[in-house]
Amino acid sequence: MDYFETIQGRHSVRAFVTKQVEEEKFRQIAEAVRSAPSAGNCQAYEVYVVRGEAGRRELVGAAWGQEFLAQAPVALVFCADTQRPAERYGSRGAELYCIQDATIACTFAMLAASALQLATVWVGAFDPNAVRKIVRAPAHMLPVAILPIGYAAETPQPTSRRPLSSVIREVA
Repeated sequence: MDYFETIQGRHSVRAFVTKQVEEEKFRQIAEAVRSAPSAGNCQAYEVYVVRGEAGRRELVGAAWGQEFLAQAPVALVFCADTQRPAERYGSRGAELYCIQDATIACTFAMLAASALQLATVWVGAFDPNAVRKIVRAPAHMLPVAILPIGYAAETPQPTSRRPLSSVIREVA
């Protein structure tokens, strides 16, 4: 799929069929994550893969009842590694760069999944401490996004976007 078609065709999906994601497609998504740019090439993130039904059900609870997390056959939990960039960039690395790295990686995963005709939705509403416990991440890992991935059971309508004139600002 063409890159711009991928961007235009991507929509948030909150209903998934029970079909599993093929391992080859998952590997392609994982490689896209690994290819994501990062501050100083620190790659200050880790991705926790939740495939089991019990784990996905726990994520529903941590995400305040967002049931579609249990429907998708796989959920990726993107965590910012606050220690890795702090060694080089101090507090700015620990408080910002790692979050940017994790969110860029999640965006790459989301677009790769879309290019493979898989559905996703970015989940940011959750209790980070509960999610950290579910995926057994150490304290220095900050969960910043959950990305359920699967085959769509719905075709959402495109949502409106602000006009470019209210988004893009030219400066001197």
